[in-house]
Amino acid sequence: MITNHTGLDSAGRRTIDLLTRAPGVKLKAIFSPEHGLSGKADEKVVSARDASTNLPVYSLYGETLRPKPEMLKGVDALVFDVQDAGARFYTYMTTMAYAMEAAAKRGIEFIVLDRPNPICASRVEGPVMDRELKNFTGYYPLPVRHGMTLGELAKMFNGENKMGVQLKVIPMQGYRRDMWFDETGMAWVNPSPNLRSLTQAILYPGVALSEASNVSVGRGTQTPFEVLGAPWIRSEELTAHLRDRRIPGVEFEPAAFTPDASVFKGQPCNGIRIVLKDRGSLNSVGLGIEILCALQRLYPRVFHLDAAIGLIGSRSALRAIADGLDPESIAASWQPQLDEFRRLRASYLLY
Repeated sequence: MITNHTGLDSAGRRTIDLLTRAPGVKLKAIFSPEHGLSGKADEKVVSARDASTNLPVYSLYGETLRPKPEMLKGVDALVFDVQDAGARFYTYMTTMAYAMEAAAKRGIEFIVLDRPNPICASRVEGPVMDRELKNFTGYYPLPVRHGMTLGELAKMFNGENKMGVQLKVIPMQGYRRDMWFDETGMAWVNPSPNLRSLTQAILYPGVALSEASNVSVGRGTQTPFEVLGAPWIRSEELTAHLRDRRIPGVEFEPAAFTPDASVFKGQPCNGIRIVLKDRGSLNSVGLGIEILCALQRLYPRVFHLDAAIGLIGSRSALRAIADGLDPESIAASWQPQLDEFRRLRASYLLY
């Protein structure tokens, strides 16, 4: 089973324990994605044992990112049960895809226990990733906000990449595509250490576009992805610029903070606080492009825009930001790709 702390049923019981007690099933091994089985590690994770079942827990975010053949000896099926965040650059989907590839090679059945897209599965936003930029945080040419569940993505990866895996997706009951996580009746569990609320998950596909560059997105503070700053940013100037842009769904306030981890650890940062006012009208990736354009325009000599290419995922979008194009025109430029992706996506939707 590939799972972590989010693999719980509606009563809060671990799927690991349910399968351990299930008749006709023998759980042989556990695999954990980034952040480990507990979901608390923010570094490479070593393999260990589960204290409750004494089963081996093989880390897929340590010395290997893929299940090794010796880890799969005697395994008839791999069950995947992990809560995703709904953004292209979230590594859980890549771990799922790598495990599907391993299962296909060994003729092992792959079963996905589907879970909600927390930021709703009806929104598709942002540039589609260039194929040559494929990496661990970008497995497939998806837009930043793909509007799919992991079960649907598994179907797409299997079909489009011609994996040939014996795939079975167990669909959710009573789920609608337009549901936000707080409308599902399920209890929120932080999917990773720095996504601590639905608000942060909603802002994440946009604010995180900047985090590979030389700005802090609030990791190491109490409100990651709700603040953004750097020692070289002038708070009032950036706040005024973004307010003038009249971005639907959010408001901006000047902010000062000192992260205790990650970028600019221990250094005072100035920047903005992003206040979510209306999630329904917010285009979160559009917000991220607005922030990137503002940083490039106001601080071209110190802002490292090129470092953000891996998360933006589009060389043409990066060039447009560097050239000072209007953020709305940049967003308009990727609409034909989004329309093409929506057509492809339609054949793999379950809900």
